[in-house]
Amino acid sequence: MTSKAHLSPIDRRRACAALLAAAAFGAAAQGRKTRIGLVLEPPIDDAIRTALVGAFRQGLRELGQVEGEHYALELRSANGRRDDLPAVVDAILKLQLDVLVAAFPAVARVVKRAGSTVPVVAVAVDNPVETGLAETMARPGGNITGISSWGTELVAKRLQLLRDLVPSVRLVGILAGREGAVQSLRDAGVHDWGRSLSLQVRVYEARDLGESEAAWKAMVKDRVGGIVVLADTNTYTNRARLNALCIESRLPSVWGGRDFLTGGGLASYQSDFRAIFKRAATLVDAILKGTKPGDIPFEQATKLELVIDQRAAKALGLSVPKAVLVAADEVIE
Repeated sequence: MTSKAHLSPIDRRRACAALLAAAAFGAAAQGRKTRIGLVLEPPIDDAIRTALVGAFRQGLRELGQVEGEHYALELRSANGRRDDLPAVVDAILKLQLDVLVAAFPAVARVVKRAGSTVPVVAVAVDNPVETGLAETMARPGGNITGISSWGTELVAKRLQLLRDLVPSVRLVGILAGREGAVQSLRDAGVHDWGRSLSLQVRVYEARDLGESEAAWKAMVKDRVGGIVVLADTNTYTNRARLNALCIESRLPSVWGGRDFLTGGGLASYQSDFRAIFKRAATLVDAILKGTKPGDIPFEQATKLELVIDQRAAKALGLSVPKAVLVAADEVIE
């Protein structure tokens, strides 16, 4: 056996480096785990826990980040109460997070207004440059990067889908309740979209279940022939009741996410949220490895998901055109 005294200078340097590495590893192992925060506005039900939070955890796992071993996930929700979001965000920002995932536009806006320096990954947000989350898509600057989902412009595609599903429709109602959504639709030219499809469009605003039920009564009175339901906390939290209203009112509807369909909504056309949340793990991993959020390009979701719910079609007495079924990513039977 060779003693340390007889090691060559090169071998001694190698041994020293190995000891230092082992010491560093031991220190890291004894240190605190990386702390990742994830905030949502809607209640964290089984669908969100499985499809969104589960997809995020899966993405981290595939990158070698093992929960409980390498990181701890601090999961918070405003339980559908938008007014509670600032307090929820303020509380989680006090936890010495290494990175915060802000899910959907309302949370991202509140986090931005909080003025924290914690690195942020904003997930499934609309138009990050226009909304002030990023300076540019390529160079966000500041402490926020993330993934932009399809926003208001997707409503035009949902109007087309509704027309494909129900060719006889002439008057379409759009149910919107998210902050700024109604004005964004007007600014984007929603009525022009309707005219291009030979449709008349009316926008109905609803921020809670009571307002949604009132909007439904108004749509029935106006003899609306179909509905486009925008994704927000109200429509997600109350989706079961709103799906039931679709059947009660005999109104075909197109929604903003697969998990909004509970048997009354006819179809959904939206960014693939599962894919977005899984991809968000890659941005989080890059930040944890030292890349500044402002140097990570804001990504644009590319995959759109078309889902048809045949349960609703049968309940409404509709036959979904074969071309639409063939194009669907999923058909719920």
